[in-house]
Amino acid sequence: MAKGRAHPSKRPTHQLILAAVLSVSVLLPLLVPAAATVAVAVAEGGGKQLAVGKDEGKLVAEGDAGGGGLVEENEFAGGFGSLDSMLQWAIGNSDPEKLKEGAVDVQKLSADELLERRQEIKELMEKLKMPSDADLMKIAIDDLNNSSISLEDRQRALQELLVLVEPIDNANDLEKLGGLLPVIQELNNANEEIRTTSAWVLGTASQNNELVQNQILGYGALARLVKMGYSTSTEEAAKALYAISSLIRNNVNGQEAFHSENGSAMLQHILVSNNIDVRLQKKAVFLVTDLADFQLNSGIAQLPFLSDRLFLKSIVDMLSRFDLDLHEKVLLAIKSLLKLSSTDVEDFEFYDLDSVLLRLGVQLEDLTPEDQKEFAVEVDALRREVQTLFQQKLKQAHS
Repeated sequence: MAKGRAHPSKRPTHQLILAAVLSVSVLLPLLVPAAATVAVAVAEGGGKQLAVGKDEGKLVAEGDAGGGGLVEENEFAGGFGSLDSMLQWAIGNSDPEKLKEGAVDVQKLSADELLERRQEIKELMEKLKMPSDADLMKIAIDDLNNSSISLEDRQRALQELLVLVEPIDNANDLEKLGGLLPVIQELNNANEEIRTTSAWVLGTASQNNELVQNQILGYGALARLVKMGYSTSTEEAAKALYAISSLIRNNVNGQEAFHSENGSAMLQHILVSNNIDVRLQKKAVFLVTDLADFQLNSGIAQLPFLSDRLFLKSIVDMLSRFDLDLHEKVLLAIKSLLKLSSTDVEDFEFYDLDSVLLRLGVQLEDLTPEDQKEFAVEVDALRREVQTLFQQKLKQAHS
């Protein structure tokens, strides 16, 4: 957040102390006669610990020689945990003699006066209540629109939005509050961490949310995200790929835009590069499977790259890397791609898929560490399923 601004959930210490002191004057009348008894006992005991009956609860106040109470560190860090803790602290830090006098006066209050005090409590609680999610989002958005704040505060604003947009209602409000465009603009920030978090926010807000998907697509953010997918930073590329996946999943417009922005070249770059982190490659393969499954289920064939021979080769080549989790994801992708009517099974034959699958079977049986044997059995079952499907498709093509 911008420097100098008090965060809503972290009010300055002097405000907390003031609120605590005010709460004593307002809350004590509601605790009659228990509060009066406690206040008198505290006054007479010089702030020492006192336990009252079960019906009245426990109220503890510790003081030093000067009558001061002990404030835990977390009270200064983020506020009092409850009204009880606020009341305990305030009593422990109040003048014992004045508390004693106040306790006596409390017992003289009429019913109308008590009702008036209750109204004061209600007004006090309104002032102390936490801001809504919309209020917090507005503060973060204001920070993003403030060109003078530091990178640290800009990053903090994005991180707050990242949490706030998880609920779908909040995600839908992001554009209404004027926050979507500022987040998208941060994709062009010179700072890698800012760009990465911005992509993360967009991915979180648009996940399974057609409204936000189309809003982000309308701003043309996909083009920038595709470029970020080429980043040499694994974290930046991964978050860009996450945002892309969220934007185009089950969204025809998004998938058409992805094709128009040559997103397939970005995917292929990730798949064929030897120096790419395998975790990023797994995400890319998962996206391929997701796109193929959508095409199968919807009957809409708008992604010709899924049937491109060189693209299919890059998928098959992934099976040469010994990583069980990667193998599982690649086999699932090949299984879905084989089912597409637009896929020419002879392209898989050209790249000797049958031999690749046989070699993989040997690897799974002979080279798998003992602690992964159970998973290897599951992957091998999937391998056999893919091999059977491939042979069936090949037989149909040759008949």
